[in-house]
Amino acid sequence: MVRTTQLAESSSNQHPSSLIPQPSSLSLHPSAFIPHLSSFLLANGKLWNSKQLLLKLNRRRGLARVEDAIAGIERNLGAIAQLEDTAANLAQLRGYEGVAAARYFSALGQLITNKAFTFNQRTRRPPTDPVNSLLSFGYTLLFNNVLSLLRVEGLSPYLGNLHRSERHEAQLAFDLMEEFRSPVVDMLVLKLINQQVFNPDDFTPPNATGGVYLTDPARRRFLQEFERRMMLAIRHPDAAKSVPYRQTIQLQVRRYKQSLLEAVPYETFRRLT
Repeated sequence: MVRTTQLAESSSNQHPSSLIPQPSSLSLHPSAFIPHLSSFLLANGKLWNSKQLLLKLNRRRGLARVEDAIAGIERNLGAIAQLEDTAANLAQLRGYEGVAAARYFSALGQLITNKAFTFNQRTRRPPTDPVNSLLSFGYTLLFNNVLSLLRVEGLSPYLGNLHRSERHEAQLAFDLMEEFRSPVVDMLVLKLINQQVFNPDDFTPPNATGGVYLTDPARRRFLQEFERRMMLAIRHPDAAKSVPYRQTIQLQVRRYKQSLLEAVPYETFRRLT
């Protein structure tokens, strides 16, 4: 059964508490890293937060296509809930997740009010338009933050659950950033575009492979805005007072570590609208 952590944003800003490094990675029983152990929980948390962001941004606009996407994501969540949590069902889980992601990004494009920008689908490696460029850069920054916090908490970043690969990549960092993509990066990108913080001149023309990227001055500006977003304080039940997103991510990393050490369900990050 999925256990969840309900979180709500606060307007206060605070610095993260001290992070005390633990030099060695945890030595855990090999069964702790069975791929399906937390995959269903992580996917559920990601899709829930995607749905919540669409609900938040569409509350006043009431766009039918966004409402359809929300309903579709709800169906995907229901289908995932019906799957037995086994390794044999991982491919089906990823299929539902992929369908929900396509619905989500299509709807996200409908919520852009700045006429200078359009967004129809997610493209990566390379990002082929300004919105994808902002998303890709934001996800890279988020990944690096999660990776650093995994190391601080003494977890090996290479032993993932939802993400698995033969390549030597930090799969666990990809796993644990999933729940924070929409509340941290996607919300920030939509805000910056709709408030006209960026304009088309802040991006390079497509290169030889079709890639579109932020100019150097615009990249520095985005870094500042991303840091502001990471310092936005929200409520978390494991903290006595509101803590910044960065510390919230650390608290979720600790919950993941607890789920491995104590064989308890991982409590997913769920934001409120």
